[in-house]
Amino acid sequence: MVDRHASQIKRHRQDIKRRAVNIQNMSHLRSAIKQVIDSSDYAEAVKHFEAAVSTIDKMAANGLIHKNTAARRKSQISRHLNGLKKD
Repeated sequence: MVDRHASQIKRHRQDIKRRAVNIQNMSHLRSAIKQVIDSSDYAEAVKHFEAAVSTIDKMAANGLIHKNTAARRKSQISRHLNGLKKD
C-alpha cells in the first residue's frame, strides 16, 4: 500500500463532504426550477418563481453554476411565468 500524506487524506475527506453538499444543492436548484415550470396557476407560479430566482442567485454566487447559466435558467422560468400571465 502506498503511503499518503496527511494533507492528501484530509483533502479527500473534504472533497467527499463538499461533493455531497453540491449534489444536494443542485437537486434543490432543479426542484425549485421544476416547481415553477410545473405550475399552471399564475399566483402559485409567482411564489415558486421568487424562491427559484433566489436559489439560482445563491448557487451562482457560490460557484455551483456559472453566472450565464444562472441568467439562462432565470430567463427560462421568466418566459414560462409571462406565458401564464397572458392566459
